[in-house]
Amino acid sequence: MTRWVDETLHDDVRLRLRADRVLYDSQTPYQRVVIFKNGTFGRVMTLDGVIQTTEADEFIYHEMLTHVPILAHGRARRVLIVGGGDGGMLEEALKHASVEHVTMVEIDPGVIDLAKRHLSGICGRAFEDPRLNLVIADGVDFVADCADRFDVAIIDSTDPIGPGEALFTQAFYAACKSCLAPGGVLVTQNGVPFLQASELTATMACLRGLFADATCYLATVPTYAGGPMAFGWASDESGLRTTPIETLRARFQAAAIETRYYTPEAHQGAFALPGYVAKLLA
Repeated sequence: MTRWVDETLHDDVRLRLRADRVLYDSQTPYQRVVIFKNGTFGRVMTLDGVIQTTEADEFIYHEMLTHVPILAHGRARRVLIVGGGDGGMLEEALKHASVEHVTMVEIDPGVIDLAKRHLSGICGRAFEDPRLNLVIADGVDFVADCADRFDVAIIDSTDPIGPGEALFTQAFYAACKSCLAPGGVLVTQNGVPFLQASELTATMACLRGLFADATCYLATVPTYAGGPMAFGWASDESGLRTTPIETLRARFQAAAIETRYYTPEAHQGAFALPGYVAKLLA
């Protein structure tokens, strides 16, 4: 019998993927994890019924949430990742030879173990990189007590349900700011504005109360239904968001990394917001 997996994130919208083969379906202490194979998207991981990542299109999400802040910053040596247990964000950050240290904070070690076992096409061997400091902890507690400072902080959270709910609060974003070195950049996952407008507006209200420059940028990820996904951007260095295209091109060439979605042109264009998204930020 054919098994179909329905995403349950939205009350009145459903995305359904066929599970050609279920590789894992069980409960960790924090959430239910399902990993299955789909003919179009390859291996797919869901947490509590919500699609987190797929082999086929993860590169869009991970490249844009990693390379945009790192290349806009231009001197990023230390990177913080909160969440991201599948390892895709970590793998992209470590492509930069200029990045000397990455601290990754994940609350659920079960997700990391499953990613190593079933999603090596996404994480590669990133968890073996000596530049990694892997911390198994609640991200909220970590940033509240963190004495280290980072050039880039990436919040690779789930949606604001379950374990990820606390990663969308004013207190959390304020603590993240305290973890940034001068001129640092904070980027966040903020859902699909067409279906999750309140998620974006709430985050923007928080970030604009904390940073000199706060906005969002967009990328379209096929498995996140409802149009382009928004990534929050915040920094006290207002010029970073408008880094000239020639500078981005030079940095991208010097980084000598391979990407499938990110280009300096896509980077710059991602900040050009359509009217309905700009109105949410107004």
